[in-house]
Amino acid sequence: MNVRPTRATIRRAVPARTLVLLLAVLIARPAAAQQPAAATASPAATGRPLSLDEALRLATAQSEQLQIARAGVSRAEGQQRIARSAYYPQVNPSLAYNRTLRSQFSALSSGAPATPPTTQAICAPVIPAGATDAERNAALAQAITCPAAQGLDFSRVGFGAPNQYTLGLGVTQNVFTGGRIAGQVSAATATRRTADIEVSSQRAQLALDVTQAYFDAVLGDRLVDIADSTLAQTEELLRQTTLSKRVGNTSEFDLLRATVTRDNQRPVVIQRRGARDVAYLRLKQLLNVPLDEPLALTTPIDEPETVSRVIATSATGAPVTGALTAIPSADTTTAGRAPVRESAEAVRAQEGLLRVARADRLPTFSLNTNYQRLFFPSSFLPSLNQYSENWTIGGSIAFSLFNGGRVGGQIQVAQANLDEARSRLRQTEELSSLDTRVALNQLQSAEASFTASRGTAQQARRAYSIDQLRYREGISTQTDLTQSRILLEQSLANQAQSARDLAVARARVALIRDLPLNASALGAGAAAQQQQLQQQQQQQSQSQAQQQRAQSAGASAGAGPSGAFTP
Repeated sequence: MNVRPTRATIRRAVPARTLVLLLAVLIARPAAAQQPAAATASPAATGRPLSLDEALRLATAQSEQLQIARAGVSRAEGQQRIARSAYYPQVNPSLAYNRTLRSQFSALSSGAPATPPTTQAICAPVIPAGATDAERNAALAQAITCPAAQGLDFSRVGFGAPNQYTLGLGVTQNVFTGGRIAGQVSAATATRRTADIEVSSQRAQLALDVTQAYFDAVLGDRLVDIADSTLAQTEELLRQTTLSKRVGNTSEFDLLRATVTRDNQRPVVIQRRGARDVAYLRLKQLLNVPLDEPLALTTPIDEPETVSRVIATSATGAPVTGALTAIPSADTTTAGRAPVRESAEAVRAQEGLLRVARADRLPTFSLNTNYQRLFFPSSFLPSLNQYSENWTIGGSIAFSLFNGGRVGGQIQVAQANLDEARSRLRQTEELSSLDTRVALNQLQSAEASFTASRGTAQQARRAYSIDQLRYREGISTQTDLTQSRILLEQSLANQAQSARDLAVARARVALIRDLPLNASALGAGAAAQQQQLQQQQQQQSQSQAQQQRAQSAGASAGAGPSGAFTP
């Protein structure tokens, strides 16, 4: 009867020197197998140390999106100041100069007589002191025969003056506008509050993006370490199999299978390293760090409490004081969500614009006064002591008698915009409530997955160590060892992935109050809602700017006649 020799029988048949050599190699290789993983992790350790808290500070200081949001706040403040300015008097000084080249009054100043005098006239007769009445009457008779040397000088009163200077000061005060100014101020104030909410929303979104990119890079490092460790294990298995093949303990099929297993692991390492490099590039782009600068991420991925504390303190603006500081509770109410608050401000703005549209049906009343000093010098430069004054005060009432339905159309448009804003507010409340519940559900799932993956990784690591021992002793096969290694790699990767998901979920819940709607979780409806809300805000700002320009143009046109002087 032919009996196939077992692994233990063959090992007993091997000479003692070969067994000693094999044991020395097996003992020395585990330490050598760990060197590739350490060598892979060493470049990151030599880079610039970067914690999550420092990354959030760098992103906040360097973000272009935050700068754009702050510019929106500055723009809204300017619109608010423009709207409030209508409550105050409008004081406008003016200075004008006119040069008269030809005038219809030039003929009046001409002293040329129509016909030459018949007798020689004495225009300034000298009357002696002792002249008789007859001599005195004769001198006066001769004087009246002289024509006027010059006509009336109209230039002294401005008619036909060659140079005209007008220095004026006009003051206009709105008394009654039918609620137009109050509506514009209300809309501008709502726009300002919306801009403040947008800054907070962009800051929260930036913190979430940085947290996700940071832990994506940490996850990339962890997966590369796992892949390198697995590659080292497959190379060690191949070396052991090759040595066993040489001494006759292993067949050629086992050697081929070990070679294929090692070769299949190399593309996995390349893919993991590529994904890690992309994650680092994304993080550097968010932080405005040079793409060639190496980074060493110091915040661990498997400490959720540390992540929650950093995110919570970053959201509230409080400094990180230590591990014993209580973590602030997140505001998960629907009314407190940033999209809901923005929609509520949009409703208030549309209410103000509706009030502005209705004010066109009411008359407006304003007071104005105008003071002017008029200079008519014969030379180019005037004398400040020689001037005439003109001071007027009055009031004006303006109302639309017939506009062809323009006011009614504006009111209809404003009412439709208000109804749309109210409907969007209700829709945003529903989506925000759903988004909050989805975020809380994701957090619960991530916590459960993280807890389960920890136990699974420990068991897989223990099983692989036992299977290694069994394989060395000839009890287990190479197939069993390969399967245990694959299970260990999967469990470690799942643990790292679950730790990353838990960190991102905790960050999302901590920032949920100021975050916009998560379009990826709610579908295309949320994305369309966000886009329509932004378009509505832009239209609102443009409408306010057009109304303010129209009001300014109307005020300038009304002040023009009273602030000008026409000779």
